[in-house]
Amino acid sequence: MRGFSTRFAFAATGFALAVSYPVSAQDHAQAGWSLAIHGGAGTIARDSMTPEEDAAHRAALQAALDAGAKVLAEGGSALDAIEAAILIMEDEPRFNAGKGAVYTWDATHELDASIMDGRTRDAGAVAGVTTVRNPILLARKVMTDSPHVMLSGKGAESFAAEQGIELVPPSYFDTEFRLKALERMKAKQLSALDVDVKFGTVGAVALDRHGNLAAGTSTGGMTGKRWGRVGDAPIIGAGTYADDRACAVSATGWGEFFIRVGVARSICALMEYEDQSAQAASDAVMDDVKALGGDGGVIVVSPSGEAVFSFNTAGMYRGRATSAGVNEVAIYGDE
Repeated sequence: MRGFSTRFAFAATGFALAVSYPVSAQDHAQAGWSLAIHGGAGTIARDSMTPEEDAAHRAALQAALDAGAKVLAEGGSALDAIEAAILIMEDEPRFNAGKGAVYTWDATHELDASIMDGRTRDAGAVAGVTTVRNPILLARKVMTDSPHVMLSGKGAESFAAEQGIELVPPSYFDTEFRLKALERMKAKQLSALDVDVKFGTVGAVALDRHGNLAAGTSTGGMTGKRWGRVGDAPIIGAGTYADDRACAVSATGWGEFFIRVGVARSICALMEYEDQSAQAASDAVMDDVKALGGDGGVIVVSPSGEAVFSFNTAGMYRGRATSAGVNEVAIYGDE
């Protein structure tokens, strides 16, 4: 892999990996662009995947990265780029979003998503939808075509129908390996963390040639979730945040902790008000999550085009592309 600089911070319960990808000021001055994506973080080790599975995950990440990069390279907006990347991952069963969403305790699917425009700080989110093929599209419609920021459940689906968003039968989201995870959880009385060895939430952050930032996140939540549980992914300031003055963030991990810390907004606040680098701010907030007992990771892009990954798990499905010619994906913590 080219251009990866790594820093390991060891802790009693694991390690945090932060990867920084600086983009030069000259590149930004020439209307450069930058894109980072994630497909979840968690216990992802080489010995847990066959070479075929490894290759398939990398191909899926590359397809999403290429879709977003194409938009940016052609002068498109950061919003359009992150939407293009997330759509690919929502349609890919290997990720816990859209088609590959995990099952709730009642063997259904409840999907969440959010999106934010760093130029205006407009935002849209949906929670607990069950028939929307691509929740990221609905989240964007909430942002652009409603007076609200978040819609949930049947109300969100009614709005989707009014806006012409594609609806599918709930069975569309069914996958055998996700169902087996739920059955294993119930039979062995496991926690969601025992069956979800990785958080498969997907997300993207981008800087476009116009200097605007955007962020988006989409997820199926946690296996066996009950009572309409909602995690951090659709919550602006927790799982998603974008502000042209500071940064764009998308998170993946144990949502309850990311909500309590306000992960996405906290990272941007450290960058805006304390002038911390994207790397330092991301590491500090992820350390806070870890101190509370949570784990996961974030992707961050700064106004200068610097892309940062910070996670306290063994691996994270991730990738980045820039106008400087970098185009790469990674999975394991030592890449």
